[in-house]
Amino acid sequence: MSEMGLIFDIKQFAVFDGPGIRTTVFLKGCPMRCQWCHNPEGISFHPQLMISTSSCIHCGRCSLVCNHPKKCIACGVCVDVCPLHLRRISGTYYTALELAELLLRDKDFLIMNQGGITLSGGEPLAQPKFLHELLDYLSEIHTAIETSGYCSSEIFKSIITKVDYVMMDIKMKDRKLHRKYTGVDNEIILQNLEYLKSCCKEFAIRIPLIPGVNDTNENLTQTAMLLKGVKSLTKVELLPYHKTAGAKYGMLGMKYNPDFDVESTPNCNKEIFENFDIPCEVL
Repeated sequence: MSEMGLIFDIKQFAVFDGPGIRTTVFLKGCPMRCQWCHNPEGISFHPQLMISTSSCIHCGRCSLVCNHPKKCIACGVCVDVCPLHLRRISGTYYTALELAELLLRDKDFLIMNQGGITLSGGEPLAQPKFLHELLDYLSEIHTAIETSGYCSSEIFKSIITKVDYVMMDIKMKDRKLHRKYTGVDNEIILQNLEYLKSCCKEFAIRIPLIPGVNDTNENLTQTAMLLKGVKSLTKVELLPYHKTAGAKYGMLGMKYNPDFDVESTPNCNKEIFENFDIPCEVL
């Protein structure tokens, strides 16, 4: 029986998620709790109801059809009755075969444009069995993965061997700060980075730059020192924090209260990496 996976978005014509033009698949569920997460609908491992409350006219049609008023189960009954289409379910289950067949419909176009399929999240490595089967079905096209690297070394190694390109986030080197701002230790992440550096798989490092958190020259220098001289590293990509990151939290009934100044502009000092002969760009 084909493995089931939970997907919260599929983005076509993506140009910043690996080489060429790509289709990016966002797998739902993440074990980390980064304070700056801009895809909060990717955190939970279950389907969720998202509501654009700011435009609601309070017509009451959703309440009339709801069978679970005390605790939403994301059944979707209220979605179809909303006259302004302000409700949607984030999270759709696919079998690996179903999703592969859907993605491969654009195979010729993606190959023609030197692109392929990128697996992102959430954290895609949090659904390893589904990912293994999906990648087997996608073997005829270029595949990439965007990951935090927060998973067991066994899972990391087994998936990395199946993809053509890796984009790995490195938030910060300091262990205590990493735990404070992401909710998890970074020891296994750095161990998986060492494996990635040694296995000759082409990869890029992505750093979300958070003002006052990890955008210091000290942290960027420590990260550059981790990466210097690695031939399979294609580039470092700096992703400056944008204050619209918190826009979707209210749609999920969540609060966005990060412990940093969301109005500050992060330090995007790419020269630090260039001084180590590491190609670096700000996205």
